[in-house]
Order: sequence, then C-alpha cells, then structure tokens
Amino acid sequence: MNSTPTANDAQPQDKAGNADRYSDVEIAALWRALRERRDMRHFVADTLPEGTLERLVEAAHLAPSVGYMQPWRFIRIRSREQRERIHALVEAERLRTAEVLPSRNDEFRAVKIEGILDCAEVLVACLMPGREAHIVGRRTLPEMDVASLGCAIQNMWLAARAEGVGLGWVSFYDPDALAALLELPAGARPLAVLCIGHVREFYPRPMFEDAGWGKRLPLASLLFDERWPADADALQTTTPPAY
Repeated sequence: MNSTPTANDAQPQDKAGNADRYSDVEIAALWRALRERRDMRHFVADTLPEGTLERLVEAAHLAPSVGYMQPWRFIRIRSREQRERIHALVEAERLRTAEVLPSRNDEFRAVKIEGILDCAEVLVACLMPGREAHIVGRRTLPEMDVASLGCAIQNMWLAARAEGVGLGWVSFYDPDALAALLELPAGARPLAVLCIGHVREFYPRPMFEDAGWGKRLPLASLLFDERWPADADALQTTTPPAY
C-alpha cells in the first residue's frame, strides 16, 4: 500500500473542503489563548527563558498595520533605576485618576494596576516619529496608527499566554513625561508600558470584573444590522464606573 501523504492528508479540510482550515486541535488552542488572555499585574521574581522576549517581539511584528506602516517601536528597560522612574510616573497618574473617582476613590486605590518593579521584563511600546508621511488608510482616520500598534500588542499578548507568560498593559502615565524620560524624538509617542513575566496563576476573570467594575457585554449588544438601532442604549447591561 502506498503510504505517501497526499495534500489532503497534510492539511485538514472542513466540510466545504477548505484546505486552509486549521485542525480542530489548533483551533481549540487559539480559542483557549483568546479566552484566557489576561491583563496581568502580579508577577513572580524570575527571568524568562532565553529567546522568549525575542519571540514575543516577533509576534508583535507579525501584526497587521494600516498602510503597512509598521509604526511600532519597543524600548527594553533593563536598569532598576529606569524602572523606578517609570513606576513613579505611573504612581503619580494612578493617584490623579483616583482623585476624579470620588465615589469609588478608595476602591480604585486598592486595585493593583501594574507590576513594573516585579516582572521579568519591561518594554515601552512607542509610535514612531514621522507617521504623518504614511497616508494610506489614514487620510481621514489618522488614529489608525494607534490601532495598528494595538494589534501588535494583542499579538504579543496572545503569544505570551500561549507560552505561559503573563503580560500587563499599563496606560497610567503622562505621555509627555514618559517621552522625555525615554528621550523620544519629536513626534514619537509612548502608547504602553508592558510588564512581562511569569505569574503564579492567571486570573480566572479580568481583574476589574472581579472588582465589580463591570461585566463583559453580551454579543447581542455589540452586533447590529444595517444601522445603529434606536434602542441601542437599552441593550447596555454593564453599569459603568460612577465618576
């Protein structure tokens, strides 16, 4: 009997004969990463295996970008001193944010928002300077550079979860102050401080959900037909934080 694998053997097909479909096991793994990805803030003090950080950056760089502009740049923060400076900026903004939440001030102060001093690696994700030269897909929506970098970070997040590595996206800081600290060129913008490292366990649910800040909306409230429905607000089932 000829046991040479055929094209059909090498690639699973769905019921419609789609040879581009991944196997059920591969699809399940993808959905597991999607469902179990968490914004992590608690880390254990150890280092990542060699090559892990590079793979995560590669995952980010595989992301789609509007106009193929690839606006992402990452700065690796190696020194404890620089981490402490960044942490001070984040802490200052955390306190300012608490001040504008008078009804939930103490509750917000109790929520841990970062792991900058604890995680194995800190990266600052930046938008590159000179982005205005890229106009394809951005002429009327210039903010698509932000969307592109968001896609890159999500790629990194999913890859990290698949490898059992935690990642937290910190957005509490004055961007001008952080840009000055990192000596960014004119026009560049820091969009995220990324905390990366091993964790004791992944949160079963998003931390803000566990803290009672809201719940994930049902799909029915997110998908509309043809136009925005007049009763869309009535479909809102999550109570936003009181400001």
